[in-house]
Amino acid sequence: MIKELKTLIAVAREGTFAAAGSKIGLTQAAVSAQMQRLEAELGVELFDRKGRSAQLNRTGHQVLLQGQELVRQFKDLGTTSVGLPANVLVTIGAIASVQRSFLPDALAEFHQRSPQCRTRVLPGLSMELVNQVDSGEIDMAAIIRPPFSLHSDLRWTTLAREPYRLIVPADMPGEDWADLVSSQPFIRYDRSSFGGRQVDRFLRQTHFSLHEVCELDELDAIIKLVANGVGVALVPETAPPKEWPAEVRAIDLKQRTFHRDIGLIHRARRSLTEPVKLLAQLIIEQAVKKH
Repeated sequence: MIKELKTLIAVAREGTFAAAGSKIGLTQAAVSAQMQRLEAELGVELFDRKGRSAQLNRTGHQVLLQGQELVRQFKDLGTTSVGLPANVLVTIGAIASVQRSFLPDALAEFHQRSPQCRTRVLPGLSMELVNQVDSGEIDMAAIIRPPFSLHSDLRWTTLAREPYRLIVPADMPGEDWADLVSSQPFIRYDRSSFGGRQVDRFLRQTHFSLHEVCELDELDAIIKLVANGVGVALVPETAPPKEWPAEVRAIDLKQRTFHRDIGLIHRARRSLTEPVKLLAQLIIEQAVKKH
């Protein structure tokens, strides 16, 4: 089966049976036959086939990740210490604010305790990262809580609750957030993100008439635009509590304050490897320390 798994990895890397065959010295027909044999041995379909094309399906992606690990272990048989995984890779997706806060400390402790492991951090929007965890492409993700129910085999652990504030240029007069939102140019948190959807829902509930000038996803860029006097914005006070630049000031929404939850999403613990469980626990511990 190792031979077939190596071919599966080549197919995933090269994109087609023909390209994979050219890379590893097989005909397209031979590659196709190996993939059919692998599917028969595993008892599952790994590809969605349409005409002459074949794309890895969700099961195929999961088998690919497991196959990569098996091939690495097979390659290192007899060369590693007994009981130590052979260069285990743990993959985690993370939104930008998490990468800037508690994730680096968790990674540092993880590598001290698991020197035989590697990690890969993938950036992205929360929606993209949820899908990657669900499909098995990554082990877990630190994201904004989705506004929908998760699949039954996915688990959520809240790491932080971040209140939204109205930020305005430091020299802008006024303390009435409702008046400032409705009277000043507005910089919108991108509605394609989970956090931006929260802002959009809040604005629709308050029935403000807005003068929108810009919409973007990166929070640091939004803050810089406010600092440069472009407008005002509703953004989360990221954890640990945001130290706003001197050029902006934050106004509390008081009883209208709403929050975004930052948390860790992964598959059921019984399906996680020990390194993944360890890193998840360290992320949770670091998030608690930051609060």
